[in-house]
Amino acid sequence: MLTAQPPLVVIVGPTASGKTKIAIELARKYNGEIICADSRTVYRGLDIGTAKPTKQEKASVPHWGIDLVDPDETFTASDFKEYAVNKITDIRERNKTPFLVGGTGLYVDAVIFDYQFGPPPNHRLRKRLEEMSLEDLYEYSHKNNVKLPENFKNRRYVIRAIEQKSVNNKSRSTIIPNSIVVGISTDKDILRKRIVQRAEQLLLDGVVEEAKSLGKKYGWKTNSMSGNIYPLCNDYLRGVISADELKSGFIARDVSLAKRQMTWFRRNSGIAWMPLEDVKSYVGSRLDSE
Repeated sequence: MLTAQPPLVVIVGPTASGKTKIAIELARKYNGEIICADSRTVYRGLDIGTAKPTKQEKASVPHWGIDLVDPDETFTASDFKEYAVNKITDIRERNKTPFLVGGTGLYVDAVIFDYQFGPPPNHRLRKRLEEMSLEDLYEYSHKNNVKLPENFKNRRYVIRAIEQKSVNNKSRSTIIPNSIVVGISTDKDILRKRIVQRAEQLLLDGVVEEAKSLGKKYGWKTNSMSGNIYPLCNDYLRGVISADELKSGFIARDVSLAKRQMTWFRRNSGIAWMPLEDVKSYVGSRLDSE
């Protein structure tokens, strides 16, 4: 008689919502391992600025999806989907519970809606798109019925969304079976307070020094260095902005990111939304009933 596989537990939510902490608590209790669904933590060396799990957190529960490529290498949603699906299978084969945790909506959806990605990017189209301004890309997207990505202010994400329009046209209409998908809903004021605390901690932890080292080694124009706090660190190091402006700029970026993340995830009616303090009991009750 075949034994039922452990379900896939998916925990999503905006940045600084507490996903990592609650996922670790659940994974420890239910013999789980965590796959990080984050488009920045896949890069080696981007540790402080991406708020990767600490050494202590990784020691308490196995973490996957971290430090997969160098900052100057390309890593796509298709790459992540292949990696995550293989890792989920591996975790289940060891009779453990896989947890998919993160805020990159495209990465999460690629797994839970089983996106079928096509061939690599069309380089001729890519060249044409890269010559367009951001406004031209918006107009192109509108004319060709391309849905803008969550980070629509990032040219790279918009270009990738346009490319994927032609190759990523197959996916499930419902979430894959044997999954528990929960979203963390957080009061706006509380979330902003957490974002401010995170910004302060990153600065204390030495994110400027980390950015300086990465910029020197890989340059400031790599995809990995184009988001988050790193461009602001570059401005600060060049004397363009002050320390106060660095902090306030990072806070503003993360607040904006949180809004885009929630816009993306709210489209998915299969996510059970609840406050952070209710996630542990909800997921626990579902796992206990399996």
